Amino acid sequence: MADVAREAGVSVATVSKVVNGRYGVAQSTLDRVQQVIADLGYEASLGASSLRSHRTNVLGILVAEFEPFSTELLKGASSAITQTGYELLAYSGGARGADVGWERRYLSRLGGTLIDGAIIVTPTVVDASNGIPVVAVDPHTGPSGLPTVDSDNFAGAVMATQYLLALGHRRISLVGGRPDLESARLREAGFRSAMADAGLDVDESLVVIGGYRPETADQPARELLTRPDRPTAVFAANDLSAIRTIEVAREIGLRVPDDLSVVGFDNVPESALCDPPLTTINQPLRDIGAQALRLLVDLLQGTDTPTHVRLPTALVERASCRALV
Repeated sequence: MADVAREAGVSVATVSKVVNGRYGVAQSTLDRVQQVIADLGYEASLGASSLRSHRTNVLGILVAEFEPFSTELLKGASSAITQTGYELLAYSGGARGADVGWERRYLSRLGGTLIDGAIIVTPTVVDASNGIPVVAVDPHTGPSGLPTVDSDNFAGAVMATQYLLALGHRRISLVGGRPDLESARLREAGFRSAMADAGLDVDESLVVIGGYRPETADQPARELLTRPDRPTAVFAANDLSAIRTIEVAREIGLRVPDDLSVVGFDNVPESALCDPPLTTINQPLRDIGAQALRLLVDLLQGTDTPTHVRLPTALVERASCRALV
């Protein structure tokens, strides 16, 4: 403010009035100060503003790390914030985000000083708020406590498995997610339900943990595809595991979909870009992000909000599957 005041030839108090929209400044002075502010690129400190008004008009979206899933959610939240009067801050703690309780640390650092409310993506706990409104997206342990937005993981897994069954596959493997996540549990439950409805027993040796990451899915996929009685189809519990399964198949000489059919889950942008393009279950990730943002704004405005919003999933058919002949 001192720099702006010096350049404009006015007092710091006058600059403060202009910045905070107060009365008592002549139009010519107002115009001159605003021009200097624009020339110098001045912005008021969020921290200082919050000390005065107890509001920053900034909402946070807090993630353990930036990867395809959270990036799509962020795009949705960013589109929904238009015309709300709020700005959006995306925050990740880097490597520390892998620890249980990361959301408590992040909220402690940002809550009430830099942000007025937060969306926490795939939180490990749902009892974190730090005194500000919080909406959870796809929490590890499922909906409880905080307002929550997720998608229908169970129905999506049923759809993926039924699709492979309709193509004639019976020896179907599940490359599952992390056992500690509710989403992974529901996707496995959907797989088992569809197999049971088809009158088929699940071969437990074909159910492996992929962990939702390419590096953790690599070895399980390799072991599945190199066994003499390998599966004819794989349902991977997320797209990154499915894409890595396709890459492993190629490395060992199998052709997708001629020798192996693969279905993923999420429909992140990478799924359409892999070779062959991946058939997958669409989670409406951008819609989830947008819905979470709208819920958060409603909380801040004191509007009644649902405690749990579950959005539908849908099959996206591409080129990674074929009928068993």
